Amino acid sequence: MKNYTKIKDISNLSEIIKDAILLKMNPFEFEDLGKHKTLVMLFFNSSLRTRLSTEKAAKNLGMEVMILNVNDAWNLEFEDGTIMNVDKSEHIKEAARVISQYADIIAVRAFPTLQDKAKDESEYILNNFKKYATVPIVNMESATAHPLQALADAITITELAEKVKPKVVLSWAPHPKALPQAVANSFIEMMQDLEVDLTITHPEGYELNEIITKDTSINYNQDEALKDADFVYVKNWSSYKDYGKVNNQDKNWMMTKAKLGHAKFMHCLPVRRNVVVEDTVLDSQQSVVIKQANNRTYAAQIVLKQILEAL
Repeated sequence: MKNYTKIKDISNLSEIIKDAILLKMNPFEFEDLGKHKTLVMLFFNSSLRTRLSTEKAAKNLGMEVMILNVNDAWNLEFEDGTIMNVDKSEHIKEAARVISQYADIIAVRAFPTLQDKAKDESEYILNNFKKYATVPIVNMESATAHPLQALADAITITELAEKVKPKVVLSWAPHPKALPQAVANSFIEMMQDLEVDLTITHPEGYELNEIITKDTSINYNQDEALKDADFVYVKNWSSYKDYGKVNNQDKNWMMTKAKLGHAKFMHCLPVRRNVVVEDTVLDSQQSVVIKQANNRTYAAQIVLKQILEAL
């Protein structure tokens, strides 16, 4: 693996999931692999699970880790030909190459504007690092994708599935803020590559990018969609068609114990209690959100391991 910026960078999904699960049994087995190697993590947006799990993953492999919080302290210019006489003092062309001299792998986290669809879909931050850096790039969540989270989700479902082809439902939920589509996008793409029966349910107007959903079943009736589900992944996203807008905050879409039935509850966290999901679900044995969060370490570790092996 040369980079991990999208799910398609995985060449053999079943193999990488199996190897990640094996890593959990002995996380320090390859602690010499990253000796004298450095991971630089750049956060254009704040993070809890992604930051801690990726740092732990790197250290499990013996890597040194440097972290830079970019968001307010460092305004990078990404456009070519710009006259840099306003607020930006450094261009990505120099920055990416300089950081590459300090790092063996660069990991980047950058959210969308949720205002300019074309700009967000160009993945201008992530792709400019990929273009100008001279070392591998790892996506810690970008404008349209969160492949590390999706890999952790796939590991979790593989570990817990009680049937060969479980029914997995991705359900939209209300949220007071406009949130990205990145987690939902990557979860869908990952499930399309797994042996699962995937259904998406959301109110009309919250359709995701058809290039991503493809022929995946979409049901606007949440109760129908949830019938006989084995795993229910709940996530809010803002409108894709009316880009970045919150057009519906219908409280009836909150996940409840009655709706969940016997399914296992999944969420990437953080989650707003009694808005996205009621307490009785999160605090039940059916909730696997803590296991998902733990699997973030091993998703990151197996990715870093494969990249290190390819250096």
